[in-house]
Amino acid sequence: MIDFNTIFSKYVALANEAADKYVSEAAFGGRESVGLTKMLEVMAYSLKNGGKRIRPVLAMEFCRVCGANYEKALPFALGIEMIHTYSLIHDDLPCMDDDDMRRGKKSNHIVFGEANALLAGDGLLTLAFETVLSAPDVSSEAKAKAGLELAKAAGCSGMIAGQVMDLANENREASLDEIRETDRLKTGELIRASAVLGCIAADADEAKIKAAEEYCECIGLAFQIVDDILDVTSDAETLGKPVGSDSANKKSTYVSLLGLEKSAEYAEELTKRAKEALKIFGNGGEFLALLADRLLNRKN
Repeated sequence: MIDFNTIFSKYVALANEAADKYVSEAAFGGRESVGLTKMLEVMAYSLKNGGKRIRPVLAMEFCRVCGANYEKALPFALGIEMIHTYSLIHDDLPCMDDDDMRRGKKSNHIVFGEANALLAGDGLLTLAFETVLSAPDVSSEAKAKAGLELAKAAGCSGMIAGQVMDLANENREASLDEIRETDRLKTGELIRASAVLGCIAADADEAKIKAAEEYCECIGLAFQIVDDILDVTSDAETLGKPVGSDSANKKSTYVSLLGLEKSAEYAEELTKRAKEALKIFGNGGEFLALLADRLLNRKN
C-alpha cells in the first residue's frame, strides 16, 4: 500500500515552491517597477492562498505513471494552476458570483479592489502560457502541444464556455443534461487538461491519454457534484467560502434536481468508472485511484 498523504504532500510542496519561483521579481530578470511589483503582490495573494492543488497533482502523477520523471511536468502543472487561480479571482468579482471569501480569506477584489483583481487574473492567464512554453525539460513539440491543449481547455470552447453557461443557468430551471455540460466545460476541461499535459510531458501514447481523459472526465463531474452537496450540507468555516450561494442565486444543481441521496450515488458511480479507466496503468495507478476516493469523500 502506498503512502498517499506523503506523495500528495510532495506534489503540493513542489507546486507551492514553483509558485514562489515563477511569481517573483527574480522570474522577471530582477526587474523592478511599480506596476510589476504591485501585480506580483496581487497575483501571489491568490495563487499562494492554499487550495487543494488537484490540477498540479494530476499533471505530475500522470507524467509519472506514463514513465517519466514527474518534475518534467512541473511547469505545465503550475501553468494550469495559474489559470485555475485566475478563474477563481474573476469568479468572485461582483459581476460574476460576487463572493467575499475564498479559501477562508477575503477574496482578491475585497483586498485589492476590483480593477487590480481583474488585472491579476489577466496576468496569471498570460503568465500561465509563458510558463508552459518556457518549460526547460520537454521538447519544443511537447510544449507546443501542451500550450494548444491548455488554450482549448481554458478558452471559449472550454472553461469560459462553461462559465457563460453557468451564469445563464441562474434564475432558471436548467435540465440535468445542461448542468452536466456546464460542469464538463467549466470544471472538467481544466481537470482533463491537467492529466493530458502530464501525459504530453512524458510522451505518452494515445491509449494512455484516452484513459487519462476518461478518468478525469469522471472525477471532474464527481468533483462538481460533491461541491453541490457541500454547498447544502457544509458550513462556511469548513468550506472556506460562503455556503448556500447556489440556492441564493436560484441556480439548478445536481442536488436541486436529483436530491442529496441520488447525487451522492451518482458521484460514487462516477468515481468507480474513473478507477476502472486506470487499468491500463496497472499497479501504477494506485495513487490516482486513492485520489478519486479522497475527492469523493472530501469535506471542503
